[in-house]
Amino acid sequence: MKVMPSETERPSPSVEDYLRAIYGLSERGEPVTNATLTARLGLSPSSVSGMINKLDQLGLVTHVRYRSVELTTEGRRLAHSVLRRHRLIELFLVEELDYSWDAVHIEADALEHAVSDELVEHISAKLGNPTIDPHGDPIPTADGLLPVPKTLQLDQIEPGTIGTIARVWDTDSELLRYLTEHGMTLGARIEIVERKPFGGPLVVRVGEPPHAETHFVGDEIVAALSISVQN
Repeated sequence: MKVMPSETERPSPSVEDYLRAIYGLSERGEPVTNATLTARLGLSPSSVSGMINKLDQLGLVTHVRYRSVELTTEGRRLAHSVLRRHRLIELFLVEELDYSWDAVHIEADALEHAVSDELVEHISAKLGNPTIDPHGDPIPTADGLLPVPKTLQLDQIEPGTIGTIARVWDTDSELLRYLTEHGMTLGARIEIVERKPFGGPLVVRVGEPPHAETHFVGDEIVAALSISVQN
């Protein structure tokens, strides 16, 4: 028998963390399995397996043994709710408290479970009801809708393409600081020059000509960046 959480009762922080992690993997098109969740959350396989079973019993995921985990309609609604809180908090910390984009994720991880829905809506209104967070991630609406940005990841883009950096998927502080130091921030112009053969780096130019700088970026950065392509 599946026990659905009430509409007014918020799930536990651990349940919310799992729902956000499941959504995050599926959002990137990655398989959602016990193994990928174990790697993403840094927990033991037995802990992840136990929580997946619990989420299934709560009616928040569907899971067939040895196959991928999928959010149910209710699971997706709750995932969007926690994503809205997390991303609005990140933006508030950057816009109002002068945090840098590499320092907000851990703070938002803690605060997203503590703030009330009323406070979240005040934050949204204070910020002008924004649609993206400091990393370019879309912010779900208060109604639970999550717009899909028209962006492409760097590994999907052919050489010769010019666009602007529109989203950074990675939350690793060191990587975000590296991107900042090399001008690879939201809104920066980027041109894909060439792919080096035999698994070599991607060559890009970042910035406005004639001051654009050439960078050789490896797989980790290629996977972290999405751009909005110029027509």
